[in-house]
Amino acid sequence: MKFVKTLAAVAALALAGPALSDGHEPMKVGFIYVGPVGDFGWSYEHDQGRKAIEEAFGDKVETTYLESVPEGPDAERAIRQLAQSGHDLIFTTSFGYMNPTLKVAEQFPDVKFEHATGFKRADNVSVYSGRFYEGRTVLGHIAGHMTETNTIGYIASFPIPEVVRGINSAYLAAKAVNPDVSFKIVWVNTWFDPAKEADAANALIEQGADVIMQHTDSPAAMTIAEEKGIYAFGQASDMKQFGPNARLSSIIDNWGPYYVARTQAVMDGTWESTDTWDGIKPGLTEIGEFSDKIPAEVQASAQAIIDGIVDGSIHSFTGPIKKQDGSDWLAEGERADDGTLLGMNFYVEGIEGELPN
Repeated sequence: MKFVKTLAAVAALALAGPALSDGHEPMKVGFIYVGPVGDFGWSYEHDQGRKAIEEAFGDKVETTYLESVPEGPDAERAIRQLAQSGHDLIFTTSFGYMNPTLKVAEQFPDVKFEHATGFKRADNVSVYSGRFYEGRTVLGHIAGHMTETNTIGYIASFPIPEVVRGINSAYLAAKAVNPDVSFKIVWVNTWFDPAKEADAANALIEQGADVIMQHTDSPAAMTIAEEKGIYAFGQASDMKQFGPNARLSSIIDNWGPYYVARTQAVMDGTWESTDTWDGIKPGLTEIGEFSDKIPAEVQASAQAIIDGIVDGSIHSFTGPIKKQDGSDWLAEGERADDGTLLGMNFYVEGIEGELPN
């Protein structure tokens, strides 16, 4: 169950892959990460999922990962290298890998591909993601209660629907418990750049934010929040070690069960192209332990939201909701459908500033 993480090593493995003692070669499972496995965020949690495969299957599998692969032409080369080196199943774990994954998949019809956060499928390409916006509803609720300046800072990566959904859901939840709340948003146009993320956190604090939320991958904002004595939330992983006083809770991505199930499906011949979008109820999106700095009544109301999402009585986007321009979006009691959420390209009413193209 060894892993390799460079293109050269992958190529060498293709020439001389070790066989198991019974003469059967292990199934090869590959991963492409947009950041380093040590980002303690997005790529870190995907790599925990890779390790879950190794733990579940032992020597029946051999896993490979390539880290810090930029979205674009470099991704296509990396994905093709894994396919050429005999991998049976390849997970490509960032939105910008979507088209490169489809292109390589067409060239290797016998290889199974799984693309995270995308929306384009093929006979040998599945897509999967988490309903992270559900987690941001919970964290937004807490943030709305905990801010004293009524200003919540939000570090955003790219203006894709996944990120826009998160901003909107967090804002609606915060606004519901604190009508005076406002969001300040800084777009950094990167998934992982600790320096940019730290600069964004400092800029938001200068604008009066005393709670920081993020849709980027490093713990830099958490570190700044700890230094400045304000609050923040872990993103993708818990991040408590970077801000033991600052961290209120976290969104934790739990990829392991999905990765194990999809690996097993390839092993037993039942793999099919599917579209999976799971959230808090199935356990793909988890909410980290609440800090004791959160008042007991707020912890209770946050838990009630979690419970409501699980039993279906609460949906993050339930009307009446207007768009930023004041036009009607959802009527009283109406819930947003998945198609609209998957293509969300607008702010809801009350969020200031323009959404970048």
